[in-house]
Amino acid sequence: MLRPRVPTNPLPTTTALTTNMELQPQPAQVICQHHAQAPATPARGGVRLTAGATVAAIGAGAIGVLVIGAVLVGMFLAISITAGSLAVVAVVTRSMLNSQSKR
Repeated sequence: MLRPRVPTNPLPTTTALTTNMELQPQPAQVICQHHAQAPATPARGGVRLTAGATVAAIGAGAIGVLVIGAVLVGMFLAISITAGSLAVVAVVTRSMLNSQSKR
């Protein structure tokens, strides 16, 4: 269906003209090619789950969301604790440098 079809030429593309040949207009030939349509593929059924399988899939999805959420919250908490401790170290270092320059 998606491949291009090159029409076949029923007449030769080059003709040798002879002196005895009479040139008369000829009616154009119409060639109709009817192709059979491809048979329709049968519709596939969707995934069919029983009631227990549906509850199990929903439960597994909820547990997955909770686990991923807990991991992300833990990572954000670790980042915020690290940033806070670096801020405290920066303030202490600044105060120590300022106190040494005043003496």
